Amino acid sequence: MCGILGYTHVGKRLPRGVIDTALESLTHRGPDHRGRFESDLVSFGATRLRILDLESGDQPLISPDGDVVIVFNGEIFNHHELRLELEGHGVRFESRCDTEVILHAFLRWGSGCFSRLRGMFAVAVWVQSERRLILARDRMGIKPLYYCRHDGELYFGSELKCIFAHPEVSRSLSLAGLNCFLSLNYVPAPYTLVEGISKLLPGHVLEWHNGRANIRSYVSAEPARNAPRSIEEATEELDDLLRKSLSEQLVSDVPVGIWLSGGLDSSTILRYAANAGSARLRTFSITFKGRSFDESDSIHQIAHHFGSQHTEFDLNESADLENAIQQIAYYSDEPSADAGALPAWFLAQMSSRDVTVVLTGEGADELFAGYLTYKADRYSALARKVPASLRRLALGCAARLPVSDDKISFEYKLKRFLQGSLLPPELAHVYWNGTFTEAEKNEFFRFADPGPLAGVLDSMKDGPGLQRYLDFDQRFYLADDILYKVDRMSMAHSLEARPPFLDPRIVDFAARLPDRFKLHGSKSKYVLRRLMQDKLPPSVLRRPKIGFDIPVHDWFRSVLRPMLLDTLSQENVRATGLFQWSAVERLLSDHLERRANLGYHLWGLMVLLLWMKQWNIGLSSEEPALRESVPDVLDQVGSL
Repeated sequence: MCGILGYTHVGKRLPRGVIDTALESLTHRGPDHRGRFESDLVSFGATRLRILDLESGDQPLISPDGDVVIVFNGEIFNHHELRLELEGHGVRFESRCDTEVILHAFLRWGSGCFSRLRGMFAVAVWVQSERRLILARDRMGIKPLYYCRHDGELYFGSELKCIFAHPEVSRSLSLAGLNCFLSLNYVPAPYTLVEGISKLLPGHVLEWHNGRANIRSYVSAEPARNAPRSIEEATEELDDLLRKSLSEQLVSDVPVGIWLSGGLDSSTILRYAANAGSARLRTFSITFKGRSFDESDSIHQIAHHFGSQHTEFDLNESADLENAIQQIAYYSDEPSADAGALPAWFLAQMSSRDVTVVLTGEGADELFAGYLTYKADRYSALARKVPASLRRLALGCAARLPVSDDKISFEYKLKRFLQGSLLPPELAHVYWNGTFTEAEKNEFFRFADPGPLAGVLDSMKDGPGLQRYLDFDQRFYLADDILYKVDRMSMAHSLEARPPFLDPRIVDFAARLPDRFKLHGSKSKYVLRRLMQDKLPPSVLRRPKIGFDIPVHDWFRSVLRPMLLDTLSQENVRATGLFQWSAVERLLSDHLERRANLGYHLWGLMVLLLWMKQWNIGLSSEEPALRESVPDVLDQVGSL
């Protein structure tokens, strides 16, 4: 696991000190080693967190003939079988590390090697003789990769910090990215919140040559296979795939733990890890004792059931919340409007004291329809048969319900559902996990524009059914919110997080399943529940999904109120030039005086301003406008 960075300087020299500054900024991603490669045309850097082959494998790695240089962030879980195949072609290896496997795979198969990699990765390859730079990112977007094209050159890195290290890179706010952020709570690739900097899409490769870049998907369509004919056949196949995934992802030369929530997904990971025969497992959890959404009882039951050595941290008002939020503004690169980043910070901090690798349950909800939003999509289709006037009347009545301090209360869900039912289905789907509607943005955001979000939604597959929403969430919500959050919070503490559910074989299996094997009546993740019905305590299978989050509505009225008001002060809001102060003030007063629960909306605005201050991001000195070409940018959006 590493942090990687690089700069071409074919047409102009790289300013002195850029590589040093960039490597320093990525120390948290790789505290065990720093390496660099510098030539007349390109400079690479890498920091390493040693996981496999602790004695060898430092980067950058250079081919035996000196022509090809590689830097790599991630883990390749099928590196052993690829090594055997390459050895069959006469390749001789000098180490046990997976980086060397990728290097020789590229030397033999070129860019076609990336589709053979089963793992999580961001890779950069420089071919000296061809003056060609290749960037690639794993299929699901588990590992990040940013790039910037500037004056004919290409700069890249695991985090924005690497690109900011170059003094010529502007720090102007992207209004297109911000429009998406305010609606979705995250920034969908290829957008970022900085003009001129993009995220490489999951499953894509970028090839740069003499100032010109070409971006394409490297993921080929799987050969057509029949869907399982019965739920029994489906559970049998999933059982086999989970065993294979866990057996690969438990391999490590450093201690491995599991993030345990007490829910179905993480409990499944623990069960298969325990059955893999590894040493006594370490589990780690965040609890919220005394809260309605606390999962302590279930966590303790599961940890005891599988005999793990368990450690937990109770997250409450006495924790150093403000300091953690300020730290998140630095390590996030882009603001994480997902308030789950805060418990993830404390969970990673605690875990890193005992282990270097953790397994997580990310991905199961997006593969097997675990979120309430999928039920809302289905129910709203029925609700839309009721005249809109009656739904507006019902929303007006719901608005009079007293607000609750619960994390996601009944009244909150009811209001969101009714509001969403008044939107087109695609907008409703993202609204239920997001915050502001386009109409609401128009009230307070000076540069509100529906175009960027509409362009992203246009990539949603056509046709009825659940799979179109799952596909969209896998490409955007999973990659740019969930996996982004886990990567930043874990790597901030030099901790590698592996999501076994996102093994490509499981992803392909899930795509073949009929909708009824995922959302079966009111039962979410049906195939996974059926698989685990005799493998986990019944209480785990019966528990509704809680979600990994904080009581943001309550904390903004109590312990975090001073920080909220200080950050979203009149002076600070007006200084951005982005928002109408009167409208922001109304959001604050409506929440603090309990007329509405707007904690998630305010969280997004607060972390945005903290991030802009941390990285000195602001509007361009030019007349603000949507300077990015939405169609051109979104031409890069491919399929998984």
